[in-house]
Amino acid sequence: MKDEGYIKFNCTWIEEELSDSSIIAELNTRRQELYNKQLIGAYADGIGYGNISCRLADDSFLITGTATGNIFRLTDIHYTRVSGFDIANNAVTCRGPIKASSESLTHAIIYASLPQVNAVVHIHNHELWQKLLNKAPTASEEVAYGTPEMAVEIKRLLKSIDTGEEKILVMAGHEDGLISYGRDLAEAANILLGHPKTR
Repeated sequence: MKDEGYIKFNCTWIEEELSDSSIIAELNTRRQELYNKQLIGAYADGIGYGNISCRLADDSFLITGTATGNIFRLTDIHYTRVSGFDIANNAVTCRGPIKASSESLTHAIIYASLPQVNAVVHIHNHELWQKLLNKAPTASEEVAYGTPEMAVEIKRLLKSIDTGEEKILVMAGHEDGLISYGRDLAEAANILLGHPKTR
C-alpha cells in the first residue's frame, strides 16, 4: 500500500512570493531529471511522490511544495522556503506561494545534522529500494514518513554511519522511499540518477 502523501505536521504558512528564481531554476533542472526517470512523479491512483530541496545562506531551505510530485514541470509557485521547524511539536514554518512538502521535517533534520550538506532528494523507486533495504542505512519499518519519529530516526541513522561515504538512506516504513544528500544539488541527484537500478 502506498502512503497518501498528506502533510502530517502542523504547518504555519506565510503566503508570499519567493525571490529565489535563480536557485529555483537549478532545483527545477535537477527535479526535471528525476521526474523524467520517474523517480519523482505519481502512481496510477494519482498519489504523488518525491521532493527536492536545497539549503540557503541563512540555513533555511527551499523545497518543492506539497502535492507537486505529479506535475510535469514546476515553476516558482511550486516551491516554498522552510524557515523554521520544531520536531518536538511536529511543526514547520514555511514562506512562499504553497505549503511545504510532507517530507519537510526529514529534510530539515538532515540539514541540522550535517552542516556540509546543501541539498536533499527524496525519490521512490521500487527496484532500488528492494536492493538497498537493510544493506544501505535503513530507517525502521515501524516509522511512518513525514512524522517527527521519522526525523528522529533519520538523525539516529546519520549518527551511526560515515556520512562522508554513505549518502543514501532507505525508508523501510515508506515503501519505495529513498533519500540522498550531498554538498550540492548535482551530487545529491547524481547519487540516484547514476545508480544502475535507475538508469
